[in-house]
Amino acid sequence: MLRAFYRDMSLTRAFDIEATNLQRQGEMALWVPSHGQEAAQVGSARAARPQDHLFPSYREHAAAMVRGVDPVDIIRMLRGLTHGGWNPAAHGNFHIYTLVIGSHALHATGYAMGILFDNELRATPARKSTGTKSSTKAVNASDDNEAVIAYFGDGATSQGDVAEAFVFAASYRTPQVFFVQNNHWAISVPVSVQSRTPLYLRGTGYGIPSVQIDGNDVLVSYAVSTKALTAARSGEGPQLIEALTYRMGAHTTSDDPTKYRSHEEHESWAKRDPITRYEKWLRSRGADDAFFAEIAAEAGDLAADIRRRTLALQDPVSDTIFDHVYSEPHPVMSEQKQWLTEYSESFGDAS
Repeated sequence: MLRAFYRDMSLTRAFDIEATNLQRQGEMALWVPSHGQEAAQVGSARAARPQDHLFPSYREHAAAMVRGVDPVDIIRMLRGLTHGGWNPAAHGNFHIYTLVIGSHALHATGYAMGILFDNELRATPARKSTGTKSSTKAVNASDDNEAVIAYFGDGATSQGDVAEAFVFAASYRTPQVFFVQNNHWAISVPVSVQSRTPLYLRGTGYGIPSVQIDGNDVLVSYAVSTKALTAARSGEGPQLIEALTYRMGAHTTSDDPTKYRSHEEHESWAKRDPITRYEKWLRSRGADDAFFAEIAAEAGDLAADIRRRTLALQDPVSDTIFDHVYSEPHPVMSEQKQWLTEYSESFGDAS
């Protein structure tokens, strides 16, 4: 697994760079870079068990790939070719991206509440037959039980949806982990402006056991995430991890980070690059040049394959935006679809 961590991070980096280039060349309207945050995501995603459910925001490309999502499916989604992206059940219970900041924290908490209620229902016949009471901890003790990870960034911790999720998670003692990737910038707002205290203390304030870790150390991310998930599925309630990392690229490709952060800050974090750092550690443990050359070649092949398949994608068909609004035909949708068709045709070949 130690070498698999390096492979995961390297392939994600290759995908991210290629996708950024494809966006710059007009193949997508938008891309959300994950450069610099690979260790936090790979460690936590590898800590999750197959039955666990992962709820991402919009930058969790590494976690997506670890759970089996085809990277081109992420491109399809951002290109407007799919309505959501993928079927979570067929992709390691990795749920679809959420662009509304922090809103998915409620989805994740609701799902975790459902797991809790299902466990209670399954335990009810046993309690009736023995005449004993069953604690939440006892119900959730099995290693086969599910847990939930909710990923979001430092900016999302200031959203009301996240605060509501904390309230319900703490009150119901849900089996979930809130994984905060503190990459130090909420678009152009530094974390020092967002919060006068470390972000993990926000979880503590709700009674959620919380910890701050080095998010650029994949081994730390894996170890602490494993511990937190074990506690969550054992009935100890929600846990929170604040992973200190850095967004090396733009918030999205519509953003220019040089407008609001210094070159010196960027360079100081570049020296702590999670992949370079982990490579040095692996070399100290005996990994040779042949191993790293093999991974580099695989990453290059992946990038080339992503480019080839992306360039082969069809353009979005505009009238499909009406097809999934209602389950049955609706006169207003039909009217608007007809208007759009006629409007587009009015441009002739230029359309």
